Amino acid sequence: MTHTIQTVAILSPGDMGHVVGQVLASHGLRVIAALADRSARTQTLARQAGIQDVGTLSALVAEADMLLAILVPDQAVAAAEAVAQTLASHPRALFYVDCNAIAPQTTHQVGAIITAAGAHFIDASIIGPPPRQPGTTRFYAAGPQVAAFAQLGNFGLDIHELGSEIGQASAFKMCYAALTKGLTALGTELLVAAEAFGISSALAHEFEHSQPVVYKQLQQGLPGMPAKAHRWIGEMEEIAQTFAALGLTPQILAGAADLYRFVNTTALARLTPEDPKPTFQEMIETLAGQLKT
Repeated sequence: MTHTIQTVAILSPGDMGHVVGQVLASHGLRVIAALADRSARTQTLARQAGIQDVGTLSALVAEADMLLAILVPDQAVAAAEAVAQTLASHPRALFYVDCNAIAPQTTHQVGAIITAAGAHFIDASIIGPPPRQPGTTRFYAAGPQVAAFAQLGNFGLDIHELGSEIGQASAFKMCYAALTKGLTALGTELLVAAEAFGISSALAHEFEHSQPVVYKQLQQGLPGMPAKAHRWIGEMEEIAQTFAALGLTPQILAGAADLYRFVNTTALARLTPEDPKPTFQEMIETLAGQLKT
């Protein structure tokens, strides 16, 4: 039996979460968030998205039929523990959908916390940018209760079911992001190195000749990366754990985490997605200027 979903909670309505909430609200669902301890920016984003503030996590858990956890990776376990603690006082058949970029091992940990508290757990991942335009963003989901989450496909989300096994959706995200964000890290590092060596113009000319598709992707994608670098550190570490558990090397993505950690120490990392982006060349020059020589 599939439960009818009427109220969806977003934990939390940041860069991705508030747009997901906006899509659901615009299609007729009641969307709520607990904003008592959130920043003024997050509160503004949520209000503009049509997300209702219920104040506290306790109220959020008490009122939601389904909760979408959309957080930075290193907050996934703590968020699940906080919800589980709240469920101890408000036991109910809540559907908890973990949409975070975490390793399958972490997903199983989160799932165990949630199911022990009496709620239903669904493993999900988000591929693409915040869903401001139809067709840009896809949700992949797995688990015994995946049909409940699939209902949100009737409210503007593009949802693809992977199967009944917890961990499949998180593994999907890890493999996908290893390419996209791993390539971004590699491209950033080599371009900053080329700038430091004084060969940027010659390398750019060669890339335009022999690697035009990849080089264009880097030119388009890199300027928006610094504002997200703080989130991508943990994501790369989760991918490294994913591969290590299979007996593959974790070092490739651990290195990507180091690159994003370096970017996060620069002034560029203080930009928000609402701020004007640096140009491609400005970004490379700024990062090269931060190198220790």
